[in-house]
Amino acid sequence: MTKRRIFFWAITAALGGFLFGFDTAVISGGEQVIQLYWNLGDVVLGQMVAMALYGTIIGALFGGVPAQRFGRRITLIWIAAFFLVSAIGSALAPNVYALMFFRFIGGLSIGASSVVAPMYISEISPSHQRGRLTALFQFNIVLGILIAYFSNYLIGADFEGAWRWMLGVEVVPATLFLILVFLIPESPRWLVVAKGKIEEAREILKIVNPETADSSLESIKASDKEPGRAATVGEFFSKRYKFPIFLAFIFAFFNQLSGINAIIYFAPRIFAATGLGADAALLSTVGVGLVNLLFTMLGLLMIDKFGRRFLMYIGSLGYIISLSTIAYFFFTETFTGIAVPVLIFIFIASHAIGQGAVIWVFISEIFPNSVRSYGNSLGCATHWIFAALIAGNFVYIESLLGGGPIFAAFALMMVFQLLFVWKIMPETKGITLEEIEARLINRGVKN
Repeated sequence: MTKRRIFFWAITAALGGFLFGFDTAVISGGEQVIQLYWNLGDVVLGQMVAMALYGTIIGALFGGVPAQRFGRRITLIWIAAFFLVSAIGSALAPNVYALMFFRFIGGLSIGASSVVAPMYISEISPSHQRGRLTALFQFNIVLGILIAYFSNYLIGADFEGAWRWMLGVEVVPATLFLILVFLIPESPRWLVVAKGKIEEAREILKIVNPETADSSLESIKASDKEPGRAATVGEFFSKRYKFPIFLAFIFAFFNQLSGINAIIYFAPRIFAATGLGADAALLSTVGVGLVNLLFTMLGLLMIDKFGRRFLMYIGSLGYIISLSTIAYFFFTETFTGIAVPVLIFIFIASHAIGQGAVIWVFISEIFPNSVRSYGNSLGCATHWIFAALIAGNFVYIESLLGGGPIFAAFALMMVFQLLFVWKIMPETKGITLEEIEARLINRGVKN
């Protein structure tokens, strides 16, 4: 019963990830039709697609503020409401500027959910299951991407207003998320650190694990010198937290410099550039979503057993091989059959089992309880700033330089990521959040 309740809490919070993934990918099926519908240039089109990403930057930067002040649960409720408003508004948008506005609202939800949902799950999970449960957020992201691609394919693009149906389908999961999030409790760590509600936290910890509830509570209290008072932003940027801040920034930086969001957003366009017809290109994106889901599931099964660094080694090597070969095909223009689509699938598999499975887990683990909201905001904002820059300019740069230089640059960045994993990245599996805090803060202070 206890395991079921924890899983329900985790999967409910992770529905924010489903909407994150759905909202991110659904535009790929309609962006070319929307461009023709309103006669948009490449620059305006790129900005329309990236408008959600601009929203994610704001949502990620400030999502930690309400989570810190009002709690993780209340913030998740508002995130769900914003997703619903965005879905309705996008489907009914009378012009491209209205569509941009509602996509921006959806972006706020995506950014905030990437901060709050993994943080909430990590704070209510037993240490030996934390990686798997927190990675449910990523699983739901890729499930949302797959459902978006499949939904786009079923709706098709051969009738007027099809793109409105593509965007409007999001109303269903957004409504479900809004209903279910009312049924989960508050994070026990937030209750102790931000509000000093010791007994209320104890009751939740008893549900998580009755045998360790008291010891977990003592560890949480011991890690925070002033229960009931969270750290300020100024304290967060002090020398004390420099090492986890560096880890969050560089991890999120590498995540986007792989090119993952550019491929997710513009998969049909990339496939079409290799000679596939429009229908085959749209169908191939379903393959992208399926590969993403299957290898995320594999990462989910492995993350607590083999650790975060092991998955990152696999992912980094897969990135380098697939991106380098794709760059070669674009440079030489020797597109043969399904070679590039297969390499894209290998790239997606590498991301899913590596960065995809690890990023939200790792960022939510490496910061102390008192500054976790700020730390998650920093890591997620970094992720989304680079996502916006890359996705917002991908179409223009691709038309200017071609695919070869772009994919070669992505491959080079993944070489640097491999070096980071080898030399710097710490392992966090199987130990409590408070133990991780002690190790990283001590290491940062010594450095």
